[in-house]
Parts: sequence; structure tokens; C-alpha cells
Amino acid sequence: MAEIHIDRLLETCIKRGASDLHLVVGRPPTLRLRGRLRPLETKVLEPEDTIQLMKAITPERCQQELQEQGGTDFGFEYGDEGRFRTAVFQQRGNVTIVLRLIPSRILSFDDIGLPPIVRSLCRRPRGLFLVTGPTGSGKTTTLATMIDHINANSDRHIVTVEDPIEYYHNHKKSIVNQREVGVDVPSFSEGLRRVLRQDPDVILVGELRDLETMEAALTAAETGHLVFGTLHTTTAHRTVTRLVDQFPVDQQEQIRMMLSESLIAVLCQALMPRQDVRGMIAAFEFLVVTNAVANLIRENKTFRIPSSIQTGKKLGMQLLDDHLFQLFKEEKVSAEDAIDRGENPSDMHDRIESYRQGRIPAGEQESGDSEQAAQLRK
Repeated sequence: MAEIHIDRLLETCIKRGASDLHLVVGRPPTLRLRGRLRPLETKVLEPEDTIQLMKAITPERCQQELQEQGGTDFGFEYGDEGRFRTAVFQQRGNVTIVLRLIPSRILSFDDIGLPPIVRSLCRRPRGLFLVTGPTGSGKTTTLATMIDHINANSDRHIVTVEDPIEYYHNHKKSIVNQREVGVDVPSFSEGLRRVLRQDPDVILVGELRDLETMEAALTAAETGHLVFGTLHTTTAHRTVTRLVDQFPVDQQEQIRMMLSESLIAVLCQALMPRQDVRGMIAAFEFLVVTNAVANLIRENKTFRIPSSIQTGKKLGMQLLDDHLFQLFKEEKVSAEDAIDRGENPSDMHDRIESYRQGRIPAGEQESGDSEQAAQLRK
């Protein structure tokens, strides 16, 4: 009966277009729809219910990890209808399950709304490209789109290290090898250490979660590979600061030098409900590392990066708050969501009020001289 139950729940999740399914003792099964939690009209789950549901979908090795570590993560295929990234963990002595639905189709650049220059950055032979944002902001989806673009248009050897694998990539023009932490390789750092012997052109690191992994990613980017990675930072200048601050003080000057030479772009994103149609929409902060930005990183003047973004609009650069305000003006997101997700909520509130009162023209274009595209070629 448990398998039938889980099948019905998974089908409901897919049919209703939910992003997540929560199975927790003391509540009915709950969907996340357009960012909001919505309980299903079914029975409240008992402790034995979540145990049965867990056993119906969780591999033996993960059940053992749950017993030993109190939690486990894995991905699984639900027929042809969808794939789920699953977190199972214990809380107050009970088993809780959270399943994230991974879209069956990899989205295009236009679907996501990525700046056009990202395509050309994906053709770079070397460098570090970071995609950042809070949990659930769509980082994995954006990275899958970039990897698919390279796979379809270039003859490269792409190696990914993921925990767990979410999107499956078939070989197209490129060869794609995907390694799952805990299945194919013990850790991100070990996967990165070994990948340099595997003749890669492009490396995807699911998460730069420790010093060793960060150091290995920087080294790989410096030694002639295009490296993609993620962090949980919300702005470009904080991303650079976070990376540097992870290292001991006596190494930070050297790391700033490595970053200034290796970092090619930082894409920070936030995901929120669309107001104009159903579904979700992403807002982006986008930094392209020009010669001027590289100098700021080298000289430890990352606080000036937002100014460089404002003057780099011809390269597709934009601040998160500027994009949020634009989406609000286009009536794609609500004022409340724009304020909540803004880097500076009080400034965003004032900006929206000024616009509503007619003090900011509807067709306003942000001013600022752009740096030349030639600076992209360092």
C-alpha cells in the first residue's frame, strides 16, 4: 500500500506543477506551489506512514546512512514523468521526507532569461564561472542549461561532480561523465582531485562546500579548464569576499590574485512567483570580470564591485535590485516579492513608492557608461 500511496503523491506533485513535496509527521502531505506551502486534503501522516513511504523510495545504502548519520540525500527517476531529488532526515525521533521535482526538460537560455553574453562565456577555454543564490533559487537548473548548451554546441569532455545527480545529460557533441558523491566518488574534493587526470575540458562542481574543494576548483580553472560551481551567496561582491574569507589570512592575498586571473563571471539569482502568469521567474545579478573588476579583486576593493556592475550594462551586467525593480515595473512580480528579495528592502520600497507616485518614469533607463566588450579578453 505504501508504494501506491507514494505513487499517487508523486503524480499529484507532477500534475499540479509543484516544486516540492513535504512528508512530515503531524501534517498531511504538503506541496510547494509557486513558492507557497499548500497541504493536500488527505490524512495527517503518522510516524509509521513516513517510515513506509521512506522505505518505498530509499535505496538500501541511503537507509543505512539515515540510521548512522540521521539524514541522507539521493535522486531517483519516477518512470518517464519526472526525477526527484530527495532529502530524508530524522527530527524529534521521526522520519521526514522532502522531495524536489526536477523538470524533465532542460530549459533554454531564453526560458530562464539569462543575459545573452552567457552563451559566449560558455565558449571560454578556461576560467571559473560561479552561480550563486539561496537554496531553491534554481542554481542547478541554470547550470544544467549551460552544460547542455556546451554539450550541444562544442566538442568537449565535460565531467560533473554532483550530490546527488539531478539532471541527466546525454552525449551530444561532447562527452559527458557525471559522478555522484557517495556513489561514484566519496566527496567533492576527492572528485575534483581526480578529475584533472581524466582529460576534462569542462568541470562542474555541484557545491563549493569546503576549503579543499574551493582550492581545487581554483587550481583547475587556473590550469586551463572551464569550471562551474555554486555558492549560497546573494550578491557578486559577497561571493568574492566569501571565497577569499574561507582561506587562512596568510593565503588570502594569493587567493585574491588567483581569483582575479581565473574568475570570469558571477551570476546570483533569486526565484519568486510570477504575477502575470503561473509559474516562477528568476531575478539575476550578473557580474562579468573585466580588467577593471579583476583589479578590484586583486586590490581587495570588492565593495566597489556594485559600481562596476552599474557601469557595465553593455556587457549584460546588472544589479539584483535593478532587475527586481524592472520585473516589478513589467508587472511580472509583486511589489511585496520585489521588496522581500531585494538586497536593500527599504531602498526598494522607496523606489517602488516613487514609481507609483509618478516620480520615476515608466520608461526609465538606468544611466551609466559601459566598459568596453574588449575588456572581456584578458
